Amino acid sequence: MIGRARRLALVGAWLVAAAGAAHAVQDCDLDGAAINPSNGNTTAGKSGLMRCKDRDSGEVQREQQLQNGVFMGLVRYYEKGKLLKEHSVNAKGNMDGRAREFVPATGQVLRDAVYSDGSEVGLVRSYYPSGQLRRLGFASTEAGNSGERAAVEYTERGQWSALRCADKSVLAPAVEDAKLCGFGSAGAPSQVELFDSKGTVRTRVSYAAGKRVRNESLYDNGKPQAQDEIAGNQRTERRFSSEGVKRREVLWLLVERGAVKQREQEFSEQGSLVRDQRWNAAAEPLSDDSFYLNGQPRSKSMYAGTGDARTVDIAQFHDNGQRSMQGRYIAAGRSSRQIPVGTHQSFNDKGVLVAESVYDDKGRVTRERAFDENGKLQRDDEVFEDGSRKAFAK
Repeated sequence: MIGRARRLALVGAWLVAAAGAAHAVQDCDLDGAAINPSNGNTTAGKSGLMRCKDRDSGEVQREQQLQNGVFMGLVRYYEKGKLLKEHSVNAKGNMDGRAREFVPATGQVLRDAVYSDGSEVGLVRSYYPSGQLRRLGFASTEAGNSGERAAVEYTERGQWSALRCADKSVLAPAVEDAKLCGFGSAGAPSQVELFDSKGTVRTRVSYAAGKRVRNESLYDNGKPQAQDEIAGNQRTERRFSSEGVKRREVLWLLVERGAVKQREQEFSEQGSLVRDQRWNAAAEPLSDDSFYLNGQPRSKSMYAGTGDARTVDIAQFHDNGQRSMQGRYIAAGRSSRQIPVGTHQSFNDKGVLVAESVYDDKGRVTRERAFDENGKLQRDDEVFEDGSRKAFAK
């Protein structure tokens, strides 16, 4: 896929170059004899190197090899008479063999790759105009595992800036990716620092047997911004403030087809826990607790049952730790809508019952009671479907 994208990019570049030169007329010849590459009658059966020049300036713009009337072999493109890129094509017109791109003004190589019938193979190198290696990749045409498999990128200072590992060492001897990617005999994960253009460490990564097991990105001040870590069948994600305070942590269970969230915690700017959610292996919620900044509970939700019988018991609290409300809800399916059932109670900040409502199994209120601040019953009503009510019969 990556090789195909690269070919399309090259074709696009040539089309742009051709479009830019559309206003200039090219004259092409083969061994001094004029030919028209768009007219097969002028190239039929001929072999040699076709050279095309700009009619006005006389500068060479393209050279292409002909073999018995077929454009096959070397292809070169020029910019203001200086070599811009060169490659070879096979009889099908696909790139085949070595391909290079240059800085026309200096001749410095910008890219060096090898193609096999249109696909990149082996080591692919890209350079900065200064000559410093910019990127080294490895491409494969292996069935079921084709395209780019590994790569390392560099800053202009020569420091690593990005890393991608394959399932085995493939960049050697150009790069010691056995060490970078954790293929050592001891089995210990690698520890690699990646830098930005200013020479500042921006990321720390660890690989074990070619798989990334830890990734940590950093703020400008060097404190962690985000962490992503894998241990066994668990993956942990963390996010931090620029002061280094953990603000979020998510734990995932890794399964065959992806990952299932198991726990998510949110933290305040001071680092105190403000919410804690848990799920089971089937991605069903188990609990959802929230907290005030003073550490007291704000709410607690506990889930139970399965299928249509699944329920959640919810309790809410005043900031002094006293309950403010409690009740049960039907929580069937994945809908966020919850249906109240049974008896629901409200309390003042002294823990005294001040209100009570009773719901049927369809979530309709059937009875309401109200109490004064000392817990003395003030009102007890039976509630009907149309919203009307009357004092509950004693």
